[in-house]
Amino acid sequence: MKVRPTGVIPPMTTPFRKDGTIDFKLVAPQVDWLIGAGAHGLAAGGSTGEGHTLDHEEYRDLVASAVDAANGRVPVIAGIIVDSTRDAIRRGQLVRDLNVAALQVTPVHYLFKPDDEAMVAHFRAMAGETGMPIIIYNVVPWSYLSPALLTRIMTEVPLVVGVKQSAGDLKLFADLMVMAPDRLIYSAVDALMYPSYTLGAHGSIAAILSAAPHASVELWNAVKAADHRRALELHARLLAVWNAIMADNLPACTRFAQSLQGLPKTWSRAPMPEPSAAQQHAIRKALQGLAPLPQSNAAAG
Repeated sequence: MKVRPTGVIPPMTTPFRKDGTIDFKLVAPQVDWLIGAGAHGLAAGGSTGEGHTLDHEEYRDLVASAVDAANGRVPVIAGIIVDSTRDAIRRGQLVRDLNVAALQVTPVHYLFKPDDEAMVAHFRAMAGETGMPIIIYNVVPWSYLSPALLTRIMTEVPLVVGVKQSAGDLKLFADLMVMAPDRLIYSAVDALMYPSYTLGAHGSIAAILSAAPHASVELWNAVKAADHRRALELHARLLAVWNAIMADNLPACTRFAQSLQGLPKTWSRAPMPEPSAAQQHAIRKALQGLAPLPQSNAAAG
């Protein structure tokens, strides 16, 4: 692995137009904004980016646009959210010449959960066919991988270099940190970034980072500096943001938060609904608890 991405790695939203097509010219402004906030890396095509809705051509073009816009300033991770080994391999092959740092891959998850042997074989095949570093995105409730299975996969498939541990169970995160101390363990426990960092997380890849990147980077820096008073204060304010955006339309709420902070307005792909009036009010109020919003966006709907 040429680069071991660590620190705050926001998962980008995908800039869809109202008709559902991608406005690729709006990738660069988001990349610049996130890097300007201090992000240590970026992820494209993940769940916050509605990567599950992208066809192969769109997926490659989106990742390519993110890598081009980053221009070597930070590493870029490519998300893969599909339901077969064949499709996961194909997507990895599509981006392996784009200088991405790693693939972020969900377990196969459509209704039928593979058993442990099949899950190991899935990631072994991906590694063998793509030759790329892989980060397991452990997020799917009915296909959730235990710390023991995750550790087994990382041991048996060396190109599986880490895990993005999601869901709200911090104990499972803590278990994984102890069981795989030499691997990259990222927190996607959005509500609990502060304790995740104190437990030794190597970084984070989570929607809250894209909704509030400046405060998220400040929280990471505060923990690294052992300024726990400031870290706890930031935790409370970021928790308010998370409580405002956490919903079934999380990507839409995340992009609305971004638009309040100066990014151009974009849309989610149907059938994901736009934030309701109540959600918009809550998001705006929570963000104002972090920092004043740009005047032109403070009252935006």
